[in-house]
Amino acid sequence: MNDQTSQRIYSQRQLRVGELVKQNLGQIFIRDEAKIPSINSKLITVTEVRMTPDLKTARIYVIPLGGIDLKETVRTLTDYAHLVRKALSKRLDIKFLPKLKFVEDNSFEYAEKIENIIKKIKVNDKEKKRYN
Repeated sequence: MNDQTSQRIYSQRQLRVGELVKQNLGQIFIRDEAKIPSINSKLITVTEVRMTPDLKTARIYVIPLGGIDLKETVRTLTDYAHLVRKALSKRLDIKFLPKLKFVEDNSFEYAEKIENIIKKIKVNDKEKKRYN
């Protein structure tokens, strides 16, 4: 996720609709209601949904269990977004059903990288204290 999107301020309506879409997508994937071939949707986690200001497009951040085949999972979900959207239409009662754009969620990798950097700093600090 780049700096521009993380600093953008979202309206209460965007946040509320995004959370509604996120919860319903999670239930759709758990119950395999979208019937996506060649993918086990029960292993997909929807980590975040960001809505555009007009609420007509939803950017959906997903990660498969264990982060395995992330790019392939996102590609498959993008190819079969129409099936997911159809299943979502049966659950949501909103004026416009948003277009779904699936995106890789790299936040766990980023958090792990930061955690490793912090661990290295702590180890270096302990070594410095030992020699001083």
